[in-house]
Amino acid sequence: MKKVMITLLIAATFLTGSAQDIGKVDLKKMDIKDKVDKLVKAYIDLDIFSGVVLIAQDGDPYYHQAFGLANREKNIPNTLTTKFDIGSMNKAFTKVVILQLVEAGKLKLSDKLGEYLEGFPENVATQVTIDQLLNHTSGFGDYHTPGFFEAPRSEKTIEAITKHARTMPLMFAPGSDNSYSNTGYILLGAVIEKITGKSYHENVKKRIIQPLNLKDTYVENKDQVPNRSIGYFKDIKGHIQDNEGFLEIPNPDGGFQSTTTDILTFYREFHYGNQLLKEKTKQLDESWQFMETHRNTGGAIPHAGGFNGANTVLYEVLRDKISVLVFANMDEPVAEQLGVGILAIIRGKVPNQPSLPASQNVYQALQEHGTNYVKENFEALTTNFHPSDPRDFILNAIGYDLLSSGETDEAIQIFEFNTELFPEVANVWDSLGEAWLKKGDKKKALKYYKKALSIQPGLPSAKEAVARLE
Repeated sequence: MKKVMITLLIAATFLTGSAQDIGKVDLKKMDIKDKVDKLVKAYIDLDIFSGVVLIAQDGDPYYHQAFGLANREKNIPNTLTTKFDIGSMNKAFTKVVILQLVEAGKLKLSDKLGEYLEGFPENVATQVTIDQLLNHTSGFGDYHTPGFFEAPRSEKTIEAITKHARTMPLMFAPGSDNSYSNTGYILLGAVIEKITGKSYHENVKKRIIQPLNLKDTYVENKDQVPNRSIGYFKDIKGHIQDNEGFLEIPNPDGGFQSTTTDILTFYREFHYGNQLLKEKTKQLDESWQFMETHRNTGGAIPHAGGFNGANTVLYEVLRDKISVLVFANMDEPVAEQLGVGILAIIRGKVPNQPSLPASQNVYQALQEHGTNYVKENFEALTTNFHPSDPRDFILNAIGYDLLSSGETDEAIQIFEFNTELFPEVANVWDSLGEAWLKKGDKKKALKYYKKALSIQPGLPSAKEAVARLE
């Protein structure tokens, strides 16, 4: 689940730069609805978008339309009240609760993790701070290991993931670097439970959902949410599948279900209100300090979330109080790209036209033209890819699609090609090791797992594999 402020600051700066030559925008004086309709249709024609688009100013909807199907099997259309998985957007909910506890004097951002949660190694307990967990600088990586999604629901709770986190090696010394970490936000949820004596979900409901009257936001029991969209994504060959096996339990790092209307209400309070947090408290947050520098630039502050088959985004132009929300029950980064296109239209510019997902583009090019062509045209083939994600993810995704369909030899070729393009990335060697292990060649598997560890000594999957194989 991704990618809230830390990885989107780059995007915010880019969007700010594209707005510097534009004066204050008043949507009531503009006629852009036909252009937005045309852009959305281009995405729908490629079958890469279905969902809801909301454009508002001062909280008043200017454009609010639903498109496509919430459930393809049952032919149920998306509506303005369809609930979408907002992914990492709900990290902002977790952040608000933490800051509320700071405001109440029940913790400090400088407090160490070990002051609230037991069982962590001393270097973690005494060095990792609440602030580092909030800002992805703690050193914790991700708990989404290859076998996580197949694990029983009992291993996906806050308690179970926290237990697993106690054995996770840090990727770097706390505060010395940053790396997007879902684990960090799970631990923040555990801290909230420890301090309040109530469940994380109960805290969110009482502290945010009820005060803001968010009637269509659900933080528990995903399978019981009424009028919920099913997420869909395509494999490299264009076959579509649903994402019902992913992220069944909403947690502090992602997975709430909500509507564009409710999320507009939440983020308007987040950006402009003082019902949940005092201004002084907001200023303790690093991302808030960044946003303040763009309050009068005309740039758009992004908040986004997504995983396989789900993508949501809000772009907030603080100066003009314009909100662009795109909720999609299809694969990322479609919501973010469509949202950027809508921003371009608002700014009087021509939006980029959509293209097929990067993995499909690259796979087709490999089949038709071979590896040399892909090497020479990699950037052009991968424009439809999340801007903050490493490009080695693309070939990795292709390789794992082939592995899952039993095409092991073809997967090995893809992973080997990935090591040629990205030889300094540990994960590509780790994946190659996994493919050779599935092929049954333990000697080669061990060789490539060790290569991964020579680049990133703390890589958990490679460490576990080497321990097993030796």
